[in-house]
Amino acid sequence: MPHQNRADLQVFLDRLNLRSRLRLDEQQAVLNLPAYAAQVDANADHVALGEMTEFASLVVTGVLGRFGQNAQGDRQITALHVPGDMANLQSVVEPKATSALQALSRTKILKIPHQALQSASARHPALAEALWRDCMVDAAILSQWVVNIGRRDAAGRIAHLLCETAMRQGVRQIGAVSFDFPLTQNQIADATGMTSVHVNRTLKTLRSVVTLAGRSVQVHDWTELVRQADFDAAYLQRDIGSGGKLRIATGD
Repeated sequence: MPHQNRADLQVFLDRLNLRSRLRLDEQQAVLNLPAYAAQVDANADHVALGEMTEFASLVVTGVLGRFGQNAQGDRQITALHVPGDMANLQSVVEPKATSALQALSRTKILKIPHQALQSASARHPALAEALWRDCMVDAAILSQWVVNIGRRDAAGRIAHLLCETAMRQGVRQIGAVSFDFPLTQNQIADATGMTSVHVNRTLKTLRSVVTLAGRSVQVHDWTELVRQADFDAAYLQRDIGSGGKLRIATGD
């Protein structure tokens, strides 16, 4: 049965509202999307490479990693998907998975049927544009990840990953900040093209700037972390939507 608590769809609407102008009826169309809840355990695959899908996957809690792999099964994480992300929105137009999804921590997913997204987009062209823009930002993030692995040193790679993840989770203040980051050092290595040993050594060199503690990150000096990352958040296209925001009470 479809998920009945529309409050979980609010995280996706909040993301769309960061970048797009949506009228209240268009926002309501997002909250009315049918959705099926699923829990994915840490390190479990959610969508396999080459799998035919009928749903787009909205991350409500936890983190999904998008990855590719070679013939020997070695994996490279190519994107992180945090709460509010529709991890495989592109599957609406290409249902066969060209990259796979794995839960990097215990993750709550809302599976939204492609047909429902297509129908809502047909009724509301501005919503279709907002979804298109969301895919564009995903492409911009992928481009930054290529630069990160190809042109930054070890400290810069990790610093950039942390800056991006913080911004995508809504961190705005400068100075000392903290945010959720449940990745292991092995997973950081897979996301930055490093070995876990190299990640461990690099984190030690960054400990005056940032500390990974359990499932969170403590940034002691945000300005210095941004400097080491050579980080410019413009590609994330945040805070440009200026339409009125619709929020709902918990429950139906």
